[in-house]
Amino acid sequence: MKKIAIFSSLFIGALAFAQGIKFEDSNFATILAKAKKENKLVFVDAYASWCGPCKLMVKNIFPLQSVGDYYNSHFINAKIDMEKGEGIGLAKKYNVKAFPTYLFINGDGEEVHRTLGYVEENDFIQFAKDAGDPSKRLTALKQKFENGEKDPEFLKNLAGLTMYNDAAFASRVMERYFAAKTEYDQDDIQMLLMGAQNMDGPLYKIFQTKKAEISKVITPERYADLDKNIKISNIFKKSYNAEAKTWNDDYFLTEAQKFLSKPEAETILKKARANRALRAKDIPTYEKLTLELYKDTTANSSEELNSLAWNFFENVNTKSSLEKAVAWAQESVKKNENYANTDTLANLYNKVGDKKNAKLWAEKSIALAKSTGQDSADTEKLLQSL
Repeated sequence: MKKIAIFSSLFIGALAFAQGIKFEDSNFATILAKAKKENKLVFVDAYASWCGPCKLMVKNIFPLQSVGDYYNSHFINAKIDMEKGEGIGLAKKYNVKAFPTYLFINGDGEEVHRTLGYVEENDFIQFAKDAGDPSKRLTALKQKFENGEKDPEFLKNLAGLTMYNDAAFASRVMERYFAAKTEYDQDDIQMLLMGAQNMDGPLYKIFQTKKAEISKVITPERYADLDKNIKISNIFKKSYNAEAKTWNDDYFLTEAQKFLSKPEAETILKKARANRALRAKDIPTYEKLTLELYKDTTANSSEELNSLAWNFFENVNTKSSLEKAVAWAQESVKKNENYANTDTLANLYNKVGDKKNAKLWAEKSIALAKSTGQDSADTEKLLQSL
């Protein structure tokens, strides 16, 4: 029995050793001090609690032995929510605007490298190796660009690394990249669109002059839709005063009607006002505008209706409005029944006091979730409460 116990403890210890990245449980100043003392870089997983790719990294990549072996031996690792506590200040300091962002920082608190997004095992380890090599760090890559590098793959990679935290620099990189392009693929167009959102910038001019080439890849109709969305976005930026939180309706409608019908322009403006009100937690305004916008939902998709219904569940308390949300959720289910909209319907029925239907739809949602491999924990909690 003693031998078995010893073997078991060794086996458990081996498993613990192979559990992936070990993250420090202390404040950032202490982490920096430890990195400086051990002459290592700090690796920061800069995440947000709502971020799907962040959760997938935690589930699929961080626990891997190969990843843990490399990161634990070369870095002091930190996992920080950028929307809570000291993470708020760190997000501002290191200009974190997309999640997940991975920062590599020296003991003096200076950023030396970064990347972002969901990354597979081998690439994630390679990013770490690049961070440890001064010739491959972001600062070195930027200098290589300034020295005139024109290799397309280099430029494409550099644009991807910088577009979320240094838009002006990324724009210059993309200008050089697209200046030499004669044919486009889907990745090229996606990248161009990221930089073409400012109609006054050079990348929008490229988007216009390369209309024929781009339309071959995405169809002329899709090109027209994208161009329209860019124009609308630019008009909105000039129509809304963020400091005063006021709209210039006349300006928006005048400019928008240069390429939209009056009813379409008015609807788009009302949707923008509703979305802004929801973000500002001005629920009465959001509720009023949304009810006006969605009197007829026959043309809306199942996903749109489910999103509307869920927003009302989370934010609205007026019973008549919640009953309207129930109708939206019912229509969403009719168009495409799935675990998400059946869960929405169950929660709405519960909120309006219809426990019988809440129980019925919660059970359906759980069954659908299990049949498709989705997480049903929250719905199961709702069912237990019923």
